[in-house]
Amino acid sequence: MQEVTILEGSYRGTEVHNQTFELVSAPKNGARGWFVTVRPNAEVGGDKVKIRVQIPNEECVLAPEGALKQTKTSIAVKEVIEETDEEVMARIADRFEILEEMTAASIDGKVRGMIVVGPPGVGKSYGVIRQLEKAHLFEQIANKAPKYDIVKGAMTPIGLYIKLYDNKDANQVVVFDDCDTVLMDDLSLNLLKAALDSGKKRKLCWNADSNALRANGIPDNFDFKGSVIFITNIQFDHIRSKKLQDHLKALQSRCHYLDLTMNTMRDRVLRIQQIHNTGELFSHYHFKNDEGDKIVEYMIANQDRLREVSLRMAVKIADLIQVTPKWERLAEMTVMKNSF
Repeated sequence: MQEVTILEGSYRGTEVHNQTFELVSAPKNGARGWFVTVRPNAEVGGDKVKIRVQIPNEECVLAPEGALKQTKTSIAVKEVIEETDEEVMARIADRFEILEEMTAASIDGKVRGMIVVGPPGVGKSYGVIRQLEKAHLFEQIANKAPKYDIVKGAMTPIGLYIKLYDNKDANQVVVFDDCDTVLMDDLSLNLLKAALDSGKKRKLCWNADSNALRANGIPDNFDFKGSVIFITNIQFDHIRSKKLQDHLKALQSRCHYLDLTMNTMRDRVLRIQQIHNTGELFSHYHFKNDEGDKIVEYMIANQDRLREVSLRMAVKIADLIQVTPKWERLAEMTVMKNSF
């Protein structure tokens, strides 16, 4: 079944933004305005068989391959050539290999800016952090401060300016992991654009009085010579706001943009299988039998009922196995969508 992304809409008072669903029927203009009929996902719709999501217009519904085009009688969806499971896993593995290569180049200062896009819980951060730790192993052994910084969560504009200053020197790397608030603030976006600029000299300025800068002895301008890796779940191509689109296009033009191309449920399931096949997914659990296989099989069988299909979910279920041999009972209550 065709998967689509709803950029903007609502279902029974719940806002829907940049969420993926399985398409049941094309967008239609009814008595209450435009709507699209889809299968529920992990966040919206509960145990319903299908739901109607109200949307401003038909352009708010995108297929992973591009915008769905409205015709008089139907929606024309770009034909997709079906990949085998092996081809999907090879494609995904190639993207993650490129991610690690680009991270290594960031450490060397050859790549000064990179944006990494992909769904939550698929290991975007893992490959980046592994390369950073590998490159700075000797500093860790010598108890020296590493030349990289990993920032998670909300970030104010002044906080972003200070963090970039702290990592301003050549061969320093600052990783912003799911700091999506930066993308929603004009001042933060302008600072990020300056840090990611492709010019030989990147000068950052704070043109306002700031007690925080004075207290930390930070100047109101400095040359940024480090590298930035920005990791996000937001698909830039699916943003509807024209103002934000312009900012995001400017970011893309300044740095490398790596989309991990994991747009479907099948991609995510095969990614979990792929990591399990390497032996890394459950390595620290020291399972004695085939518990790891059982977890992956359980997730594949229940992919439509799980709250999230991700590597994090696999680890959650592995934790339950440590609690009791009857872990399926706990999983039914804790990781599944409500069935009532």
